[in-house]
Amino acid sequence: MNASPKMATTPRRPDGFTLIELLIGSTIMLIVIIAALAVYSKSNQISADQQQYAEVQNDVRSAMFLIMRDARMIGAGIPEGFRMYTLEGVDNENQSSSDGVQPDRLTLIGNLDWPLNMQISDYQGAAANLTVEDYSFEQFPYPDSFYVNKTVLVLPNTTSICRLGEVRTVTSVTHSTSGNNEKFNFSAGLTPGIDPPMNLKGTCPTSNDYDGGTILLVDVKTYWLDKTGNQSGLTAGVNGYLGLPGVFYVTVNGVHDPIAQNVENFQLQYNGDFNADGVLDGFQDWNPLWTVADVDLIRQIRVQVLGRTANAFVSVSGKPGAAIHHYRRPVMANSPGAGTDDLHRRFLLESTSNIRNLSLHLYNQGER
Repeated sequence: MNASPKMATTPRRPDGFTLIELLIGSTIMLIVIIAALAVYSKSNQISADQQQYAEVQNDVRSAMFLIMRDARMIGAGIPEGFRMYTLEGVDNENQSSSDGVQPDRLTLIGNLDWPLNMQISDYQGAAANLTVEDYSFEQFPYPDSFYVNKTVLVLPNTTSICRLGEVRTVTSVTHSTSGNNEKFNFSAGLTPGIDPPMNLKGTCPTSNDYDGGTILLVDVKTYWLDKTGNQSGLTAGVNGYLGLPGVFYVTVNGVHDPIAQNVENFQLQYNGDFNADGVLDGFQDWNPLWTVADVDLIRQIRVQVLGRTANAFVSVSGKPGAAIHHYRRPVMANSPGAGTDDLHRRFLLESTSNIRNLSLHLYNQGER
């Protein structure tokens, strides 16, 4: 019997990858990792850019909310004969900033959180106390301790030719339990560092001008932008001043409250019937030659607040179009814009409002 022939066998391939396969696999993996890192890096850049842009939007909106709230209420609680002393602006205040931006400034009286209006019975000018009509304190729900260290404005009688108001600091109030002999007691002299609009602060030549006048709590507020971080006359760490550029402040009775950061420009314009033709003339910048009679004609205010990111955007590719002002400073009122892009993202917010206490008669004239 013949033996069966042996079957041919193929040599077995050893387990594993060849060098070429390893190189190909490693290259593919490296490409995937690099692509993933590129996507992550770009996403991180976009996220960082959008976060700082959201911060700028929040800062600008916060600043606009506060200033417009006060602008609408300019003159609230002020006697009719003194409403023209409740508003004063500064156009293009020179702060010597490196980028040439000169922001505006607005000083106002109004929107008092604690209303107070008492008629003066007797006041002798620089005297340490002021007598009001009997039962005056009983008309307000404030305890005696409330008045301590409050700032008040002492206004003369509206029939007087004098238009100077004394800004005083209350040390205490005194009165009898029957509501008689009611007095404000003051610290010596006028309160320093608080200057109402249109040179209202001062003392009338005759103390009798204040008899029959008004005493009221007062908030003198100034909205302004610190471009340099080195504002003349102010010291960092004193009265709330931070000493940082790009901070928007409201100064209330001499105390500087920072309300927003990353603000690049702040502009204001005013509308009124300045030529007395019965029609509002259109918005214009503050005129330093305006008198109190001119200010009394202002009926509307327009506010522009421009925010700018602290850092340039890193997620921008290519060059923005010439008509796109997201990455360059735009023209605002009479404040010139920049000619080149700097890739800092900007957010411009504009709002217009009637000054409520100065605009009521417009509805009788059919104007808005």
